[in-house]
Amino acid sequence: MLKRLGWLYLVLIGFSTHLSSQDTLTIKYPAVAFSGVPSQVELLNSSSELPEVLIVDGEEVIIESTEENMIIRVTFQRSQPISVSGYHIVAQNPPPPVIPLWMSILPPLIAIAMALILGEVVFSLLSGIFLGGAIIGFYTDGLMGIIYGFFRIIDTYILAAMNDSGHLSVIIFSTLIGGIVAVISRNGGMQGIVNAITPYANDARSGQLATWFLGIAIFFDDYANTLVVGNTMRAITDKMRVSREKLAYIVDSTAAPVSAIAFVTTWIGAELGYISKGLETINKNSEIIGEGVYSIFLNSLAYSFYPILTLFFIFYLVYRKKEFGSMLVAERRARGGDVINQEVNTGDLTEMEDMAPVKGIEYRAYNAVIPVAIIVFGTSFGLIVTGFSSLGAELIGMNVEASSMRQIWSNMSTLDPAIDSFTTKLGTLIGAADSYISLLWSSLAALVVAIILTLSQNIMGLRETVDTTVSGFKTMVAALLILILAWALAAVVSDMHTAAFLTELMDGRVPYWLIPGLTFVLSGFVAFATGSSWSTMAIVYPLILPAAWAVCIGEGFAYDPSMSIFYNTVSAVLAGAVLGDHCSPISDTTVLSSLASGCNHIDHVRTQIPYALTVGGVALVIGTIPTALGFSSILSFILGMGLLILIIEFVGKSVNDDVATTSNKH
Repeated sequence: MLKRLGWLYLVLIGFSTHLSSQDTLTIKYPAVAFSGVPSQVELLNSSSELPEVLIVDGEEVIIESTEENMIIRVTFQRSQPISVSGYHIVAQNPPPPVIPLWMSILPPLIAIAMALILGEVVFSLLSGIFLGGAIIGFYTDGLMGIIYGFFRIIDTYILAAMNDSGHLSVIIFSTLIGGIVAVISRNGGMQGIVNAITPYANDARSGQLATWFLGIAIFFDDYANTLVVGNTMRAITDKMRVSREKLAYIVDSTAAPVSAIAFVTTWIGAELGYISKGLETINKNSEIIGEGVYSIFLNSLAYSFYPILTLFFIFYLVYRKKEFGSMLVAERRARGGDVINQEVNTGDLTEMEDMAPVKGIEYRAYNAVIPVAIIVFGTSFGLIVTGFSSLGAELIGMNVEASSMRQIWSNMSTLDPAIDSFTTKLGTLIGAADSYISLLWSSLAALVVAIILTLSQNIMGLRETVDTTVSGFKTMVAALLILILAWALAAVVSDMHTAAFLTELMDGRVPYWLIPGLTFVLSGFVAFATGSSWSTMAIVYPLILPAAWAVCIGEGFAYDPSMSIFYNTVSAVLAGAVLGDHCSPISDTTVLSSLASGCNHIDHVRTQIPYALTVGGVALVIGTIPTALGFSSILSFILGMGLLILIIEFVGKSVNDDVATTSNKH
């Protein structure tokens, strides 16, 4: 009898344990949460699979992963354990402390404000990174967390910035460019270009116009544009007594604006991907917008007011020899002989002393032209090769024949029926390419060729050539430090969901005709705070496109008027991202423009902001808002250009550029 009772007891225990395990859910909370922002929570169900939807705190939550550690996203308003209907909860760690979302704006705000006020960007960036780490540390570990926040500067954020393959590619590419510039400066190639161009660019205006044309010509990538144009034209504009600030402005403002709107650039893949995410949300239940992504991008160019007006603004400023604001001060100083602000840039005055041409050599322009051409055409070749490789792999995955470039090109429409013309195919090809690999290939090849040209002409020996290359690497260190810190601050901004705060700040029901304008402003603020136009597009496109479409449908518009607003909104995201990027001292392209032009970074930001905001204001008031009301985009462009002309004529003041220049021919 006792034996039977014992067996019954074991069966009941086993059965109850089985029931308990079925109803038990182990939850791993995040370390910290921000109010109003969905946080990732990991789930572990010990015995059976979870349903696709759970009832969490009385609301339906979709499970994002069906693997062993499943994921849900929960919005915490205060620190408390969550409840899941039908399950017994076992927590692996306490519920997260909840940080007020408004605090997320403090790190970038402090960094940007200090950089502009103090004029010292490294300390300002470090302060912003520390503040972000300290806020998170205080909420997780109390007062000791502030100390932990200090050490997170190096062990979390800087390390993460350098542990990104894309970031490392930019660092290596920039370093190689520094080596190339050093070699072609020492072997007389750069002076040869100066001597060749001087008869045509014989004053400040023609030197700036040459820079403007070259900036537009190298349209396929903003990084390559910035580094090649800045380094190539610096010696020429110095000779013509153009300030480094003006050079940096032209370089910066012909990089992203051109790359953002050209049909075939390294931006196109990312842009189409972000727009596609917004379309997926709109078409979630049924196909509402049947137009292809590339077609939407092309149609949105009719509303790209800021990028196009920026290019016109630069041209007219240079043509009329007028400036205003802090750029006027810089240009007048340069015409007096000081192309660099000596009060701030004392270190920059000696940066090129070790790169003077070797004495007694003949200055041959091809020593510089060939390496630079290799960078330009080599990058284009690399984009084509890696693009075909990527698309080929994608087609093979779809069981489509793709054993040759010809087959890949022919079968490209299999990926999307909208890819049916030469332009769309070429844009898709470049969009699928690996721009980082292409830049690395071309820059390494250019450096090797520059060294071979130097050695073959007996200009320098091997040891001196290598020493020169290393010296060129060293010239990039200071600017690359700023770049790394800017990336680290961007990681802080991402962790603290600053973009979510800015979006929430401007959220609310608005008239349909204000949607593109508010989108432009929102994108500008997000890019200014995050320092990245690409991150801005990734955040804003999926968020704003469905909202814009919903408002148009709510207004009862037909398909065509709705698409007009939609195209305008697509363009506004891109334009606002570029504007915010131009104004932000923590932007990577702004840092690279300062680096390539040999300009103090804060000097560049201070002189560029008035110009960027002027064009941005005209683009918003004359272009984005009126066209949302049905005004012709062509007339908006004409009126916008007319208003910019009036501003330059009545606000701008002449800069004397009657500077005698003679060419050093050998």
